[in-house]
Amino acid sequence: MVLEEEDGRGAASAEGEVLDTLSRELKVNAATLSSWREVFPANGLTGLKSRETDAREEKINQLQKALAETALNLEISREINRVYARKHGPLASGQSTK
Repeated sequence: MVLEEEDGRGAASAEGEVLDTLSRELKVNAATLSSWREVFPANGLTGLKSRETDAREEKINQLQKALAETALNLEISREINRVYARKHGPLASGQSTK
């Protein structure tokens, strides 16, 4: 092989470097990239789409859930304030109920 003759490294070493470079560029760990490379020839894009949710997608889902919960809490707080204002009148800015 030309690569082996030129620099004395084996093809596996060169392949590992390519895998490392690609994984950095795609911001995916080398093991995931390697598994994609194995899945694609057998299943095409369908196999890649059915892969497990990666850490980034999981974090996005967690943040979306937290945002929805915060929005719900805000709406509940607003409703509490409306009910209080109907019964007791509006609070002046900076005033508390105590």
